[in-house]
Amino acid sequence: MTHIPPPAEELRLLDFELRQLDARRAQLLARRAWLIATLQSARPPRPAPLAPPRPEASAPRVQNVLLVLGGVLLTIAAMAFTLVSWGQMGIAGRALVLGGVTAAVLAAPVPLLKRGLRSTAESVAGLGLALTALDAYALHEVALADVDGTGYTAAAAAALAALWVTYGLLPRTSELRLPVPAALVAAQLPLLLWAVAADAGWYGFAAALLVTAGFDTGVALRVPAKSVRVTAAITAYGMGSWGVLTAGSLSWTATGPSAAARAAALLILAAGISLAAAWRTERHAVGLALASGLVTVAALGGVGRSVVPDAWTVPVYLACGIALLGAVRIGRLPEAVRRGLARSSGVVQGLAVLWTLPVVAVTLLGPVTWVEQVWSGAPSDTRAAVTADAPWPPDAETVPLVLAAVAVVLVLAMRDAVWRPRALTGVLVLAWATVLVLPVVLELPYVVGLLLLGATTAGALAAAVALRPSRPAKGIPEATEDEATPVAPSAPTAPTSPFPTPQPTATALALALLTSLTLAFLSLPTQAATLAVLATLTALFAAAASWKPQLAPVAAPAALAYATALACATGAAADWQPQYTALLVLAVPVAAALLAVRLGDSKATVPVEVTGAVAGLLAIGLAVGDPPMLALVLALCGVITAGTAIRPDRSPLAHASAALFVLATWVRLAAWDVEIPEAYTLPVTVPALLVGALRRRRDPQASSWTAYGPGLAATLVPSLVAAWGDPHWTRPLLLGLAALSVTLLGAGYNLQAPLLLGGSVLTLDALHELAPYLVQVTDALPRWVPPALAGLVLLALGATYERRIRDVRRVREVLGKMN
Repeated sequence: MTHIPPPAEELRLLDFELRQLDARRAQLLARRAWLIATLQSARPPRPAPLAPPRPEASAPRVQNVLLVLGGVLLTIAAMAFTLVSWGQMGIAGRALVLGGVTAAVLAAPVPLLKRGLRSTAESVAGLGLALTALDAYALHEVALADVDGTGYTAAAAAALAALWVTYGLLPRTSELRLPVPAALVAAQLPLLLWAVAADAGWYGFAAALLVTAGFDTGVALRVPAKSVRVTAAITAYGMGSWGVLTAGSLSWTATGPSAAARAAALLILAAGISLAAAWRTERHAVGLALASGLVTVAALGGVGRSVVPDAWTVPVYLACGIALLGAVRIGRLPEAVRRGLARSSGVVQGLAVLWTLPVVAVTLLGPVTWVEQVWSGAPSDTRAAVTADAPWPPDAETVPLVLAAVAVVLVLAMRDAVWRPRALTGVLVLAWATVLVLPVVLELPYVVGLLLLGATTAGALAAAVALRPSRPAKGIPEATEDEATPVAPSAPTAPTSPFPTPQPTATALALALLTSLTLAFLSLPTQAATLAVLATLTALFAAAASWKPQLAPVAAPAALAYATALACATGAAADWQPQYTALLVLAVPVAAALLAVRLGDSKATVPVEVTGAVAGLLAIGLAVGDPPMLALVLALCGVITAGTAIRPDRSPLAHASAALFVLATWVRLAAWDVEIPEAYTLPVTVPALLVGALRRRRDPQASSWTAYGPGLAATLVPSLVAAWGDPHWTRPLLLGLAALSVTLLGAGYNLQAPLLLGGSVLTLDALHELAPYLVQVTDALPRWVPPALAGLVLLALGATYERRIRDVRRVREVLGKMN
């Protein structure tokens, strides 16, 4: 009988079968997708379509290259015909051939232009111009062979220039761009070649160059065609530069006023051409006016130079450069021209200042050579003191005048609010340089030179104290730290400069430092001068640091440095040995430490402390030759450092203080010929243990290895090493007692470091003492005992290893049951 399930059961069975069919269908679809992907990946890739080749040259470019090459080849052929085949024809044939070919070539561009073949027409026109030049050469060879070649070339160049201009301006050929620029190039030769042919000399040669440059300038300013203007500008710059260099050389080498005046006339001509061009143009007006001003200075200065001694050459040129500033005041000049003339004056003044640099450098660096001749005797004058081993620059008598003149110009000329601070800085530097070189140039007595340098140092420091930091120009708002209101957009603003504004205070302080260094080296020839100068410099910089705290980061370290030098000089003057001078030098670190406490968080604190530390190192270096004194100096340095470490922000210096005390102790023990290592290690161990105890009291969680480990190891390890080499019983006994005490303390207080270190040292010390007996016992045992003992040890290790493996397996089984 067939079993028919209830409807609910039958529905459940149908749903189950449908789900099985859906799952099977999903599997088959996934398999099908994988097979399709596999078949597609196995097919060879379809080649991508090749891109069409990219042309490497455009059609117009190819056309121009072909036309240029064709014209060049035809020109070469014409030259070959003229030079080679010319003699094989008669006069009529020659004239007919050259005339006919030239006329045909010059006429050919007309129909080409009508058909729109402009490039071809330009190439043919170029060939025609080349043929006219060959015609001129042929004419000279046939009919005018006796005429001078240079003069004929000049006339031919003028004729060709006129012919080409006429050809380029004809109604039917005016569209060609080549004839007129070619005529302009040819026009550069006539005057120059006529000057050479007439043997006009260098003056005539320069005049021809400048007149040609003037002609080119006029063409560049008046002709509207761009190609002509560009060609004229290039030729004007080239011929003008050549002419100016030639005239300038004549002016510089002129031996009398007459020659200098002729050269000046040429330079004035060049300056006039440049100024006229600057007046008519706007694009290059500043540069042209600048060149005009420089050429004018060269012209007028050359005339003045020819009538004054060599030492006054630079002042004469400088005076001419300063006079240019008067032209700037003329209101009718365009603004660009005025700026160019002002810049030319600045260039002249800058070159004049640059000329003074060798004298300033010798004055600054020359006294350094006295380091090798300390207290050897006062020189005859200040120049002899400065140039002990350095050559004196020639014609330097007018250096102070040049520097002072430029400083005065800066004071009077710089009235702009933006550039005024920079001008003030320049005035400070120039005034300082003037006073610096004045006693050397005038060869004043040695003492007077020292007094002037000292006054210069004091003046620079006074200026640094009196001057205030530069503020923004009027119209530029100055923001403060607590200012939150933004500036209104409509507020007027002054033009700003891309360069940072220099601070006159910093400049004056830097000049004071430079002068003081020169003064200190310059005082080395005599003992009295050295002591007086160093004492004065110490007082000056100390006073500056106290009067103006902003100067303290530089002035206070400088005062300490000069005080250190004064201490060394005082010890040397008193004939003290270096180790005793070191005690005097230690006064500087003491002063630095006290001053640092007073300064607090000031910016000068760190520089003062660094200077004091350097002075302390110098004291240590001076005392190295005497161990007892070195120990005392190290101890005093430790005291100074410990006093500094009392400050909360300098607490890490306590480690340096401890190191200095330890070094002092070691040096003292070495001076006493002490060879016991405990004498060297205990001074380290005791402070280290005290510091460790304090740390454990403040931080009970601190490790005993960190607190006590270094201190205990510092004594126990060296003592153990010494005990192993000591044949006596006293050291091992004392070491054993000490190690036992440390071990008991570690056990009593549950401290790992004392326990392990003390126990290890105690064990090794006991082994050292029992070693002879162990050797005797080993000799008394049978030979089989050591192998047997080794085997027992290995068995014990194996059993232990097996037990550990069994325990691991049990743990793994327990974990498996837990899962």
